[in-house]
Amino acid sequence: MTTAPKPDILAAFEAAKGFMPMNEGLALYAAAVGAARLGLPLLEVGTYCGRSTILLADAARAAGVTALTVDHHRGSEEQQPGWDYHDPETVDPELGVMDTLPAFRRTLHRARLEEHVVALVGRSPQIAKVWNSPLGLVFIDGGHTDEHAGADYEGWAPHVAVGGLLLIHDVFPEPADEFTGQAPYRVHLRALASGAFTEESVTDSLRVLRRTGAGI
Repeated sequence: MTTAPKPDILAAFEAAKGFMPMNEGLALYAAAVGAARLGLPLLEVGTYCGRSTILLADAARAAGVTALTVDHHRGSEEQQPGWDYHDPETVDPELGVMDTLPAFRRTLHRARLEEHVVALVGRSPQIAKVWNSPLGLVFIDGGHTDEHAGADYEGWAPHVAVGGLLLIHDVFPEPADEFTGQAPYRVHLRALASGAFTEESVTDSLRVLRRTGAGI
């Protein structure tokens, strides 16, 4: 199985709303291809409009597994009105609140990947509490506060199968990046300190860790 997406998948990725740059996307795809060989679902926390989902879903499709997404689709802190990452096109015109679910569904439809994705719409901690199956990959890319990033780690990292991967996005070690990446950075350190994960690769702000044991 190739670790490079086909041109149509790359085009769909580039056309989708989102913030992940191409080099990190390629690293995500390569990790997903490898993790999918375990025969277990691949899950991302923090979906937004489905840019990264395209890559996970394509890797899942090739391996005959399912990609799962977890998001309430009301936008994280930095995507609300008045913040730098706010996109007015993602606001529900009737309710006046963020709703990225329609854009997400359009993204999957255009990429012809709908049948390979199960969207879990709700708060990450609530869904994690009722989840009881092992996962080949967990990609944490949700809220950037300690509360939300920590809850995503606590809720989903224990479900990564031994030999599976934990990916953490927007990891910025510099204190100047307190809002954008310090909470994911602290989660990254926490995962390494647990003894359950070892780091496999670093691509800019994306960290890929493999689960090698218990102890979370």
